[in-house]
Amino acid sequence: MPGTRTNWLVVLSLWAAGLGAAAQFGKVSVSFQMLAEHYGTAGALLGFAVSLVGFVGILFGVTAGLIVSRIGYRRALIAALALGAAVSAWQALLPPLGLFLASRVVEGASHLAIVVAAPTLIAQLSAERHRGFTLSLWSTFFGVAFALLVWLGLPLARAWGTGALYAAHGAYMAAMAGLVAVLLPRDLVARGGSAISLRSVLRDHIRIYRSPHLSAPALGWVCYAGSWVAILTLMPRFLPPGSRDMVVGLMPLSGILASMTLGVWLLRRFPAVTVIQAGFAACLLASLAVWAFPGQVWPYLALALALGPVQGASFAAIPQLNTGAEAQAQANGALAQMGNVGTTCGTPLLAVLLAQAGIGGFLLFAIALYSCGFLLHLLLAGRRRRQLA
Repeated sequence: MPGTRTNWLVVLSLWAAGLGAAAQFGKVSVSFQMLAEHYGTAGALLGFAVSLVGFVGILFGVTAGLIVSRIGYRRALIAALALGAAVSAWQALLPPLGLFLASRVVEGASHLAIVVAAPTLIAQLSAERHRGFTLSLWSTFFGVAFALLVWLGLPLARAWGTGALYAAHGAYMAAMAGLVAVLLPRDLVARGGSAISLRSVLRDHIRIYRSPHLSAPALGWVCYAGSWVAILTLMPRFLPPGSRDMVVGLMPLSGILASMTLGVWLLRRFPAVTVIQAGFAACLLASLAVWAFPGQVWPYLALALALGPVQGASFAAIPQLNTGAEAQAQANGALAQMGNVGTTCGTPLLAVLLAQAGIGGFLLFAIALYSCGFLLHLLLAGRRRRQLA
């Protein structure tokens, strides 16, 4: 169980490992055009190079939480980092497309194990008073990794080729596996769980999503993830051409800033679920501003700032609602699963609504997702209160 002191060195090493996990998505996104040139006539098939990692998360998110708990968090994390290093080294050779796509499935398993084990361990390594900060820090791993890939990884790929970027990522993952193996205590969390079978996996899916404690962070997160990727991908088209790149670059940074400042401040004073609900309410107001002033920059930045506290508080809610590493791993697995559902479905849904109703389609999209996120947490909080009564 968590102590009264935070092991900052190990927490930071786990966050750094998370950057490598996020880069498993981002390295293909930033180098996609180069891959298209290399593989020539692959066409739409190459799109699976991006999405296959997410599909693995949709199918096996909860299962990953169960498996990681059973084989041990430290062992699973080190093995996943080492596997990620090996896969990236293989991809650096730019194998035939079929083998490259198969490697992305394997990489999806590595990614899932990392994003389940690392935040569970961070929660155990953090004192109660620091959990809001450490889990908000963890929540920034995607945004920070994508920024680093744009600033450092893309110039590397342009100068030395896509293989050099993947080789560098493999070296980073191997270094993180070694660092975690040295720093992470062996006896931090005991292994748990029962034998895993198809029947037990299905039973555990039902149990987790019926639980107002285990499912709440994930069910709110699907609304966050579905909106964030879709808005960042599709909404800049309403901006003047000269502002689009600036907004795409500033929105993730604005969300990180809000999460690590306002979000952490709120988490010291209010329960995480309350912070999430306040964030969704602020998102509704910011979305009205985007709808009313679609050609202005400030409403998009306001929306990113509103989403920031939702990001950090969703991870902080997991240990607040669930005691014990095994339950937290299951909740992290569900969150990973729902996050991938959101990122996979949100963009095509918004694209259809924009095609049918223009900027009014965005407003419908935003109202539906942010109201749903708010109301889901309200309903699940009510269920938790009734269970205590």
